Amino acid sequence: MKIGFIGLGVMGRPMAGHLQAAGHAIYSCANRTPMPDELRKGGAVACATPGDVAAEAECLFLMLPDTPDVERVLFGADGAAQRLKRGTIVIDMSSIDPIATRDFAERIETLDCAYVDAPVSGGEVGAKNAALTIMCGGKADVFDTVRPLLELMGKNVTLVGDAGAGQVTKVANQIIVALNIEAVSEALVFASKAGADPARVREALMGGFAASRVLEVHGQRMIERTFDPGFRIRLHQKDLNLALSGARSLGVSLPATANAQQLLSSCVAHGDAEKDHSAMVTALERAANHFVSVYSS
Repeated sequence: MKIGFIGLGVMGRPMAGHLQAAGHAIYSCANRTPMPDELRKGGAVACATPGDVAAEAECLFLMLPDTPDVERVLFGADGAAQRLKRGTIVIDMSSIDPIATRDFAERIETLDCAYVDAPVSGGEVGAKNAALTIMCGGKADVFDTVRPLLELMGKNVTLVGDAGAGQVTKVANQIIVALNIEAVSEALVFASKAGADPARVREALMGGFAASRVLEVHGQRMIERTFDPGFRIRLHQKDLNLALSGARSLGVSLPATANAQQLLSSCVAHGDAEKDHSAMVTALERAANHFVSVYSS
């Protein structure tokens, strides 16, 4: 199959690689990141514009940072929508505004094309290992068509509901992840300042009901100070903005989410926007005037 894939960054690069490894032809264009050498060597074609990619594609995947990026690639100058062939399926794997997603789906469907929102969870490791969780919104028959492609990139692929339902689920996911990171951060700052070895505290907690993937992976990052990005603070901040704006429109109170957003905003204000979201701990460390780890300076 001829597949367009726009957005070959930290996540998109390995995801497109899995599609290519399965025998699909990849077409892309530079967004923020040029065509990776390994995809080019595998036969991927670099196009000049999103429209040029769309003209070749039977399915068009997007993996972009934010709502305006998706709108620009689809509907901007030289955008993909201008040159989509009838019957093309657009699969947006970005994490963006659910309301905008429903609008994009309606606009694409007026072109006799189809749209699936399919945001992911699992980070860079999940993308590299084809182990992503993929949360989908769209029509059931369209989902059934693209599911084999999605399963090349993920192990848990679920149709949640109509257009936008995938994005709603991703926002819910990001709320849970942020609050877990905040909880682990608070626990390690508390334990460390109380004089306990944070590494041994983490080890002990991993054997009980507090055990979690966040404690396992991000707790270790906090202790070792390995904040190279798997998922950047600025992107998680964006996702919580979506959660809070959606909550306001629904009349829902999300007090813990608002607090986590303040911690992420503190990190951004201190120049840490590009660090991994586990660096949320640094906001609490500043408030406590205490570092979790001896690796800190």
